Amino acid sequence: MHWLGAVERLREQRLPGVLVTISEVRGHAPRDAGAKMVVAAEAAWGSVGGGNLEETALARARAMIGEGSAVPEQLVLGLTDKARTDHGRQCCGGEVTLLLEPLPVVGSVAVFGVGHVGLQLARILAAHDLDLHLVDSRAGLLDDQRLALPADGEARVRVHHSPVPELALGAVPAGTHVLVMTHDHAEDFALCDAALRCTHLGSVGLIGSAAKWARFRTGLAVEGHDDAAVARIRCPIGLPATASKVPAAIAVSVAAELMDLLAADRAGVAR
Repeated sequence: MHWLGAVERLREQRLPGVLVTISEVRGHAPRDAGAKMVVAAEAAWGSVGGGNLEETALARARAMIGEGSAVPEQLVLGLTDKARTDHGRQCCGGEVTLLLEPLPVVGSVAVFGVGHVGLQLARILAAHDLDLHLVDSRAGLLDDQRLALPADGEARVRVHHSPVPELALGAVPAGTHVLVMTHDHAEDFALCDAALRCTHLGSVGLIGSAAKWARFRTGLAVEGHDDAAVARIRCPIGLPATASKVPAAIAVSVAAELMDLLAADRAGVAR
């Protein structure tokens, strides 16, 4: 498989990897500068030259995956009979510099309710490299023409028309940050109740006022959720200093908060 196809496969399967590239060759080496290899925890595609060179790159790449590293690294390997090696000797006589670039699993966000705020939020998030799930019980709100998402956006957008939106919670990947902002408070409550019963989700945010959240807290307790579980839900969502009630302004505030949550996810994996 071509390295681009391997990167795409890891992206689709939400698996971490490392892209290994020969960035510089001095003297003789088995492959020229530009040769690439994609490494996952249990597979690899392509080659940077075989032998000790490749085995050393594989070992370091898999260590980076295990460490959750997000920072590129360089390896300089000598290909002489005097070079220290754990995987056999290569006596090509040259020296190779390898660039190891992490391919982390991207973040995932699910927006339940694509009304005025949800639509503006979807358009902002579509510009970012993440998995974006848009869920609504109203099929008409998920029409391509209405969504008008940017054609050059980096997000992988998945649209879910779900008459029972809480069922879509099972279709989003582990660690997904959930935002509840439907047109119906009963629907919002059902989503919050179902989200607290899921063990695979990231954060859960609910749009609404203090009065709405007070009613929801009471209702969730009646449904059997303890204080610690209910505390998993953020309400209101967005940055604390946001005063505007304009949908686009609320969306910007919520998106900024999400970027912080996704950055914290990446930092947590890197640790």
